[in-house]
Amino acid sequence: MLKVLKEFREFAVKGNVLDLAVGVIIGAAFGKIVTSVVNDIIMPPIGKILGEKSFIDLFINLDPEKLMPNGEKPHTLAEAKALGSAVIAYGSFINVVLDFAIVAFCVFMIVKGANALRRLNTKEEAPPSAEPTEKECPHCLSLVPIRAKRCRHCTSHLHDADEQGPEGSVVR
Repeated sequence: MLKVLKEFREFAVKGNVLDLAVGVIIGAAFGKIVTSVVNDIIMPPIGKILGEKSFIDLFINLDPEKLMPNGEKPHTLAEAKALGSAVIAYGSFINVVLDFAIVAFCVFMIVKGANALRRLNTKEEAPPSAEPTEKECPHCLSLVPIRAKRCRHCTSHLHDADEQGPEGSVVR
């Protein structure tokens, strides 16, 4: 039992777990902000366009026989739910989809920015190009080591430019 507690303590205090916990807490707070933006800033103008109705109150009543005490159909989602009517609350669903889209876009922008910063921080010069280790035999066109004097494939003598004399004669 003590071993399990020790392992749990080691797990819980690792840096990654703490980073994850901070991320979840900040993410939850950010989600509340986005929900408020959608419900309080974006949806009211859309509801106004739809005819003075709150966007969240858009629903399809699946129990049309259930009426309010005054004999009218429910006009808001809260009234329909208070009656116990089965409803399809498509206005609420659209709100949640917009919440998700905004959060997903914000997370995308944060990740994109973090990747750009990471590229700036890890930007290193390309390693210098290595000297060639092979050369091509002028007779058989196979690759041989750069310091080879004879081709291992066709056994021709290989002469470098620095071994040749002024008129192309071989210096020995």
